[in-house]
Amino acid sequence: MDANPQATHIVHQWKCESPLINCRFEPAGKFVFTATEDFSIYRFAMADGKRTTLAGHKSWPQAIAFSIDGRLMVSGGCDDQLIWWGTGDEQPKPIRKIVAHRGWIRALDVSPDGKLIASAGNDSLVKVWNIENGELVATLTGHAKHVYSVAFHPNSKWLLSGDLAGDVRQWDVQSGKLERQFDAKPLTTYNSGQRVDYGGVRTIAFNGDQSQVVFGGLHKAPNPLGAVNEPLIMRFDWSSQKLLRSHTIKGVKGIIWGSAFHPQGFLVGATGGSGGGFLGFWNDDKDEEFHKLKMPNTARAMDLHPDGIQIATAHHDRCVRISFMKPKT
Repeated sequence: MDANPQATHIVHQWKCESPLINCRFEPAGKFVFTATEDFSIYRFAMADGKRTTLAGHKSWPQAIAFSIDGRLMVSGGCDDQLIWWGTGDEQPKPIRKIVAHRGWIRALDVSPDGKLIASAGNDSLVKVWNIENGELVATLTGHAKHVYSVAFHPNSKWLLSGDLAGDVRQWDVQSGKLERQFDAKPLTTYNSGQRVDYGGVRTIAFNGDQSQVVFGGLHKAPNPLGAVNEPLIMRFDWSSQKLLRSHTIKGVKGIIWGSAFHPQGFLVGATGGSGGGFLGFWNDDKDEEFHKLKMPNTARAMDLHPDGIQIATAHHDRCVRISFMKPKT
């Protein structure tokens, strides 16, 4: 089914008990899982919105990832823990807990071959685990700042990690060797007056033929503590590392919290911040978006459904929203 970004509209809105931090579709697309500030993960059935609560974290769950077959979900939280869950259970319960990092776990990604899961967080480490048994495979060191994002290359050979300083590192998964680095420093700001680092690489995504990679976050941040900033996605050529585009959303203040390439080639991103929430859509021929959709509340995460038509967004007002990229009927 072809998607029509200009026709995107919200079709479902389901409530949680506290502000949302993240959202992810499981691989079959039957459920959307949300991470919330009440330490819970909620599973919503796409068919009818039925909600199930997954309790196990002792602080905010930040990241969610699934095994390729969808049998397992792994969540990472601000309690330093990785938790494994069985997604198909009527009432999922933790089946494995690991103290994985010192400090917040901010990002997770599963290798496309289904064997590994990578985690990263505030201890500036990237760790690679066997997704089936939870054994630690590798610890990758070198980041100087908190690591906000991880993403396996579609060939499963490489892993990318992006940090607060805009340093994106490409690792050889088998050897743990650092292959090269991408410069995404426009996504970070140091304010000497407020003495804070602000920004970072919040999202990483590859296009369909792996010829391009994007890094998202924020720029133009003269007053970090006042949340004065604008969303930015940097599009690079994978082979040459040349910066191809710097995607913005005209007139919007906020941060890019999630991005994904659609199979039709366009890029989707969700932004949230002082300017509210938006979905943005970009082609590769212009920096500015070709379409944007104003959301009812600031967005903090997004995910693209396997059908390529639906988009989930996680919001501060305690709602997960499902948008549909087809005309209303």
